[in-house]
Amino acid sequence: MSHPLGLAALGLATPIGTGAVAVADALFAGTRDGLRPRTGFVPGRAVHVGSVDAPLPPVPAGLETYDCRNNRLLLLALEQIRDAVETAAARHGRHRIAVIIGTSTSGMAEAEAGFTAMRRDGAWTGPFHYDQLATGGPAEFAARALDLPGPAYTVATACSSSGKVFASARRLIRSGLCDAAVVGGADTLCGTTLGGFSALEAVSAGLCNPFSANRDGINIGEAAAVFLLTAEDAPVQLLGVGESSDAHHVSAPDPEGRGAFAAMRAALDDAGLAPQDIAYVNLHGTATALNDSMEGKAVHALFGDATPCSSTKAMTGHTLGAAGACEAAFLWLALNPAHNPDGLLPPHLWDGAPDPEIPPLNLIGPGAALPAGPAAMLSNSFAFGGSNVALVLGRGEWR
Repeated sequence: MSHPLGLAALGLATPIGTGAVAVADALFAGTRDGLRPRTGFVPGRAVHVGSVDAPLPPVPAGLETYDCRNNRLLLLALEQIRDAVETAAARHGRHRIAVIIGTSTSGMAEAEAGFTAMRRDGAWTGPFHYDQLATGGPAEFAARALDLPGPAYTVATACSSSGKVFASARRLIRSGLCDAAVVGGADTLCGTTLGGFSALEAVSAGLCNPFSANRDGINIGEAAAVFLLTAEDAPVQLLGVGESSDAHHVSAPDPEGRGAFAAMRAALDDAGLAPQDIAYVNLHGTATALNDSMEGKAVHALFGDATPCSSTKAMTGHTLGAAGACEAAFLWLALNPAHNPDGLLPPHLWDGAPDPEIPPLNLIGPGAALPAGPAAMLSNSFAFGGSNVALVLGRGEWR
């Protein structure tokens, strides 16, 4: 096992709260208040979505072409780690801090409004600019907003995007190209996403129900989560990353979960840990029939039915390109005694009806807790096209 990297600071905005304190309170209590029905995304029906209700900051002067909800949500998270970034910049130099951000939609909502105005008026009369929509825009915007001239790029691999940024940043740090990195992701609600999943008949008629025999699809959410990743010690560490690309199908996972299993196994091997060392697994858990089935098979094959597990998408919805970083943030909060003094684990919220076709998992309810001392956790993110990533975070001495 190589030396772990430290996750020194966290910025977070989710449907269940903004900032580490508010999110931790809601996460460990278990809440579905962040998922509410809204119209306007899918023609003819209301769908439950997870939206961030906190006021969003304006973009800095000079960056107006990047002005979109996605970048303003990202900025809300970035402002929470700005002091830590400034400390790292003073120590290492601004050019020695990379910026790697994951997204799937970028400023798609503004593009939708722009195209609607163009079709209606016959000209680009609205405020739309391609910088709002560009896939690479979030990292460019974040780097300029933080005045970081070092390496900056966006990862866009659908729902694994902001999980894969951790692997990318670690490679940069270990290669000596930088000393620290701002990593994370942001995705915001838009009609293209909701309409696309609805066309796949993958959107729930109500609240999503992960791993239940009665599950009928996902809820979509929005979120932003960012970390400062460094080669220095921190209370929570990045212990391992596992990636795989099974390329089973453009929109359906390998039904046996072989790619998912490979990513989890690789993450454990990278961390130098055995399955029994993992105290908790944050499941990808989208509540679609195929995803939950394959993930259940893969998790059971590796961890059995004793390791505590939950899908936090029942609280936030599926935050797409932000899901990897958002759910890594939930591990960070669970492992950090300053935010979780009682050692609670995120509960699995569902109707309690297990699917007999899915091998049994230890889906935990409210009040489940970690043992004291060193602990390691794993989080899964699986994407269209078979792009898979698993992250292992830990606290204490694992070297």
